[in-house]
Amino acid sequence: MLWDHIIYKPIRAMLGGRLRFVLCGGAPLSSDTQRFMNICLGVPVGQGYGLTETCAGAAFTEWDDTSVGRVGPPLPCCYVKLVSWEEGGYKISDSPMPRGEVAVGGHSITKGYFNNEAKTNEVYKVDERGIRWFYTGDIGQFHPDGCLEIIDRKKDIVKLQHGEYVSLGKVESALATSNYVENIMVYADPFHNYCVALVVPAHQALEKWAQNSGMNYEGFGELCQNDRAIKEVQQSLSKAAKAARLEKFEVPAKIVLLPEPWTPESGLVTAALKLKREQIKAKFKGDLDKLYH
Repeated sequence: MLWDHIIYKPIRAMLGGRLRFVLCGGAPLSSDTQRFMNICLGVPVGQGYGLTETCAGAAFTEWDDTSVGRVGPPLPCCYVKLVSWEEGGYKISDSPMPRGEVAVGGHSITKGYFNNEAKTNEVYKVDERGIRWFYTGDIGQFHPDGCLEIIDRKKDIVKLQHGEYVSLGKVESALATSNYVENIMVYADPFHNYCVALVVPAHQALEKWAQNSGMNYEGFGELCQNDRAIKEVQQSLSKAAKAARLEKFEVPAKIVLLPEPWTPESGLVTAALKLKREQIKAKFKGDLDKLYH
């Protein structure tokens, strides 16, 4: 109660002092961030899940659910089911919880993509009961209480040369916990047996390390090209990977540091700060090629 009065009450006062519930949408909220916000704000912090194709809503955290990392049960307007994805290793028969691709069905599902019949037929399906389903490409698991948790992204899974599967989104989330990382994109070439990463370093953290290490450099761009700086960031990524219990093949074997931030204005991330992988790969194709040679 003392901490609540001294530390957390002023935080709540900054938001008007009458906050009752916080809802996050647009991009996944990490469990640690969700728990931290819950403690600081003293109110439930929930998540919603949905897509444009599902008219926004598909699942919503109930106001009294204090768990983290989940997006709640399906909304009354739709159905949510999991479909096994054998190739990726996600099956509805998995234990202790069923896992698979999330499909959303019901009257709230859109008809398809305008003037794009091929794409529509790829992700929209009608079952034997006449229910229209949209296959989201997200990988989820259902908890015993019926709440959905999004754990992966189907399109972000790449098969390496020796048959190992790398979930790019999962690896990026783990490595982003490094103090040196402002943004990161992991890339895996299916014709090689290791992955690499493009890292936008946290300006202040890397410069502080350089100052403490007695390094001399002209500007941040030069620092990002310094072998000692690259090694320092890579060691930090390895520690983050170890803490997240990533497999050895999931840890980037090589990285490049990029001095310019990725912003919506640059066209490299969305307004919700999600990575635009194709645009990033196109812009930094030369850097990615060098990492594999």
